[in-house]
Formats: sequence, structure tokens, C-alpha cells
Amino acid sequence: MSDWCPIAKEYDPLKAGSIDGTDVEPHDRAVWRAMCARYKPNKGVQGDPLLTLVVARLNPQTTEDKLHDVFSKYGDIKRLRLVRDIVTGFSKRYAFIEYKEERSLIRARRDANKLVVDQHEVFVDFEQERTLKGWVPRRLGGGLGGKKESGQLRFGGSDRPFRKPINFGTGAARERDGDGGRGGDWHGSRGREDRYRPREADRGFRDRRDYRDRERDDRRHRDRR
Repeated sequence: MSDWCPIAKEYDPLKAGSIDGTDVEPHDRAVWRAMCARYKPNKGVQGDPLLTLVVARLNPQTTEDKLHDVFSKYGDIKRLRLVRDIVTGFSKRYAFIEYKEERSLIRARRDANKLVVDQHEVFVDFEQERTLKGWVPRRLGGGLGGKKESGQLRFGGSDRPFRKPINFGTGAARERDGDGGRGGDWHGSRGREDRYRPREADRGFRDRRDYRDRERDDRRHRDRR
């Protein structure tokens, strides 16, 4: 467990379904559905994924202009898209913002998270779909975060990071406990894990950037063959 990290470096639906990332079998149908999914990111999405933030939990009335006013304070914005229902045109309460420079991205990720915009506290994080290997969206049983009321919490993101397992033994020890990683007395370590969040999130960003660069180099090599 020496390489344990509260932020997932790769997306594993089974791990994301448990609070400490140690489940050995899916505990609900949604996790099983995510494990069976073969999701491919939308190739039609424009922009650099490593310069893009997702802004969620928006007020339904928040507009593109309002978002631009708020987030342009952190740097020059290259592209902003408020996601809307294609039929009704109503906001789906999340948006993607691409910056021109990485330092602007980092600043906005750090300072705008939990900012109140139009009476709503927003959640800001790096884009996951095109940067986190193995990503499965919430509509397929995956995703990260969530609310307790939904009954579909997903761990390993900056909003709900993994908690360090109480037992560091083998699977046999975990089977004796029988908690599957979703319960346990993890509150005592919460303060320590919370302090890890910004640092580990930035480290995760660097890991994803390195992964994306390797993938790009591999494609170039295949194209030359």
C-alpha cells in the first residue's frame, strides 16, 4: 500500500464503488453495468482536454456570459460550453471551460472550487472523460462523486477521495471483516486525507498529461509504420 493515493490515477468502476477502493465484487447493478461498459470518449469534442475544466452544480439560470465573467478572472478563456438539453434548451447544470494556459487552469481549479455563483456553490475539477484512463460516465454506472441520497456514490475523485483502508492485510482479512470497503470507521483519518486533496489532484493531473503524451507518441509511431 506504499503507493496508495486518495485520487484515482486510472478509473476502475469496482474500486470507485467502494469508499477505500478495496471491493472485490460489485455491490450494486450500476457498478456491474459500469464494469461491463466499453465506453469511448466522444471524438467530436473540441479543445485540449488537459486545459479543460468541468464546472458542475450550477444554478439552472446561470448563463454562458455569467460563467465567462466569473472564470475569465483566472486567465484567458479559449472555449466555454454550457451543456444544454438538445430538446428543451434548458441548462443541464454543468459546463466545460478551456483555458489558453495551464497556469490559468490550475489557478481556476484551485480557487474557483466551491465558489458561489448565482446562489449555488459550484464544483470545479479537471476534465475526466478524455484524461482519465478507463473512464466510464455516470449514465453507464460510473462517474465520480455523487450524493448519498442518490445511492450511487463513486469514490476516487477530488470531491470524494478514497479513504485509506483500515486493514492493510490480504483479501482474506477483508473477507473476515465483510464490509466490502463501503463502511468502517474512516472518520478519524478524514482531516489528513482532506489535506492531500489539492496536492494529489495536481499530481493526478500531471500523471494524466504524461499518459496523454505517451498515447500521442504511440499513435505517431503506428502511423509511420
